[in-house]
Amino acid sequence: MIRTVSAAFGRLFFVRLFSVALFAIFIAECTFPSSEASESDELKPRQAMFVGLDVSGSFKRDYDDAVAFLAHYLYGHLKGLGGLEKPRDLFVAAIGGKGEDDPKTFHPIHDFNGKDLAQIEASLREWFPTKDTYSDFNAFFHKVARIAKERNLLLAPITVFVVSDGVPDVPGATPGTRELYRHIDLSPIEYLSKNVTLRLTYASPKVGEYWRNFVVHDRVRLWTVEAEVMKGWRGQLEGGVDLARQAKLWKWVRDNVDFRVRSKAL
Repeated sequence: MIRTVSAAFGRLFFVRLFSVALFAIFIAECTFPSSEASESDELKPRQAMFVGLDVSGSFKRDYDDAVAFLAHYLYGHLKGLGGLEKPRDLFVAAIGGKGEDDPKTFHPIHDFNGKDLAQIEASLREWFPTKDTYSDFNAFFHKVARIAKERNLLLAPITVFVVSDGVPDVPGATPGTRELYRHIDLSPIEYLSKNVTLRLTYASPKVGEYWRNFVVHDRVRLWTVEAEVMKGWRGQLEGGVDLARQAKLWKWVRDNVDFRVRSKAL
């Protein structure tokens, strides 16, 4: 009889002890992220970002607003503010020239690291004044592809961010026709990576539609944001609030500019 009671008591004690241990494990899992999840986040490849700023005469109307926005955009990404993704690499160049295939300097991420917002904007205006007469998107895309291959960025997601009215200059073509857009060649960036996203900002609704319908693209994920929408970024700024706490602005950027585009194949 004594042995039976003792055995029952032992089993009851073991069950209670096991329950307490399970509860402690559950609390720990809920409270602290698993090491596997942390390692997974660290191993997730960060994007390589290529930015092209239109410096041709046709973009002068929106140039000032665009440069101010781009400075905020770059600063927010470099600091990872409001959930914006920090780029692994960043290259910024002008889209423009005196004629076709006019080579442009691509400023690397090192030229922006350590600068505050005002310094980034001042650098953009110094490096990329609006003095060119020609918009050459193809020369820009070709150099993006060359740098990505030389820098071995082909395994990372690649974002090509174009700040422009989107109107190409094609010698001999009639201005304002859809045929202009068939000359835009995205083939150099089509197969750079499994994930290539092209974002065109500050284009008119018609130009954005022309890019979507007449610029040949297969794997490139294309996203356009109209000029009138882009000008809404200033309305998200809260006076007297530090940039790190500008939650409305960074959410607006995520929802409108950095929108996650699905592949055409999906």
